[in-house]
Amino acid sequence: MSNEQIALFTIFGGTGDLAQRKLYPSLFRLYRKGYLKEHFAVIGTARREWTDEYYRNIVSQSIASFNPTEDELVQFTSHFYYQSHNVTDTEHYTNLKKLADELDTRYDLKQNRIFYLAMAPNFFGTITSHLKSENIVTENGFNHLIIEKPFGTDFESANQLNNEIREAFEEEQIFRIDHYLGKEMIQNISAIRFGNNIFESLWNNKYIDNIQITLAESLGVEERGGYYDTSGALKDMIQNHTMQVVSLLAMEPPAVFTEKNIREEKVKALNSIRIYSKDEVKENFVRGQYGAGTLDGQSFIPYRDEINVNPESETETFVAGKLMVDNFRWRGVPFYVRSGKQLTEKGTRINVVFKPTPINVFRSENETACEAETMPPNVLTIYIQPTEGFSLTMNGKEIGDGFNIDPIKLDYRHSAEALDNSPEAYEKLILDCLKGDGTNFSHWDEVAQSWRIVDVIRQTWDNETPDFPNYASGTMGPQSAFDLLEKDGFNWVWTPDDWYRKQGKL
Repeated sequence: MSNEQIALFTIFGGTGDLAQRKLYPSLFRLYRKGYLKEHFAVIGTARREWTDEYYRNIVSQSIASFNPTEDELVQFTSHFYYQSHNVTDTEHYTNLKKLADELDTRYDLKQNRIFYLAMAPNFFGTITSHLKSENIVTENGFNHLIIEKPFGTDFESANQLNNEIREAFEEEQIFRIDHYLGKEMIQNISAIRFGNNIFESLWNNKYIDNIQITLAESLGVEERGGYYDTSGALKDMIQNHTMQVVSLLAMEPPAVFTEKNIREEKVKALNSIRIYSKDEVKENFVRGQYGAGTLDGQSFIPYRDEINVNPESETETFVAGKLMVDNFRWRGVPFYVRSGKQLTEKGTRINVVFKPTPINVFRSENETACEAETMPPNVLTIYIQPTEGFSLTMNGKEIGDGFNIDPIKLDYRHSAEALDNSPEAYEKLILDCLKGDGTNFSHWDEVAQSWRIVDVIRQTWDNETPDFPNYASGTMGPQSAFDLLEKDGFNWVWTPDDWYRKQGKL
């Protein structure tokens, strides 16, 4: 049975960075694996006046790292066509329809069409309305719309944007891409939970103390200063990626592992997250902005000195907070989240901290149960990036006399070879879209509830003047992020900055 997928891709923003870094390489990998063969074509559109030949040359450069053969390169790029396009000009859509229909006939594409909006969200409504009014959306094949984040800047703008898009596309035709959902270990969350009774039977407030989710970046904003200064860490990382991870960790087991059932359970989980009052926001969420710093001999400039950043900017580059899921399974279990730029190390990981054993039976005869130190907790760690895998910290006996307890780690990481051969997130998500599988995309109900949760935090912060900068580059954020857990009797499990301090490098 053939795995070949049949479709015409129209990429709005075809000259952009995303298309060249992610989309064209992903399409080539699908081509090399046989998912795309003869029956596909790509139209790249943007304002620039490019020829097909020049466009194909750009595509060739974007896939050079895959070392394609000369035959592969010629055959693959021959399916790419370019059309200069002004998204506000109706006449340009007439030309786009003509080219699309020609390619549909030439490659026998069955009127299957994927529209990828790799450009500013303020154009989404304009583009989708023209796609419908100019009959570029077909009647007989499938029509799938892929949208990049940010999807709105708050609930109100997201809702308006969604209403505009829904004038032309049904919800099941809309694929809101969140590349985190394409990552191997994000998808492995469900496998670890529902495929192992040892974990699923303990996956509740009776056995879990807290859950920690960290999305750390070791770089600053670099060339993205202009965009980032209008967004900040809360909108850039918490509202989308982090909330999606929380929903996967907190959801109930679906009756069957299907798109519909998974989506329903994720929405239920998000709807159970407590929406804070402004006073609760101040108690449970903190923010930071990086200042100058030195790590391992390398010096870093403050955020306010970055290119295209307001020198008096109050934009946060770090967020840490506590989410509470108010349902039977999770009542009382804090979900701690943090994300920031210019931190000690790059890494995305989840730490599930289990409750310690009630009594330390290994205490000395002279100690009472109250006097003895509690046993170290068991911790399940899911490594998402840059390494992928998981580990389980358990308590064992220290080698030697006596019965001292020594935590040991059962550790598994994917091999370098496996990582090299595994599909990249965009590759997997594009293939899912071709197949019409929306499991690993964000449904409107998920997006809407995430904005409702985040909007209260944003509105509270917008009415306060922060004391920035409040953490040095190379550290793991401001002191308030550590105080947030300590006041609950917990600590962050992952503290890479401790190692650098012990080595005298921070």
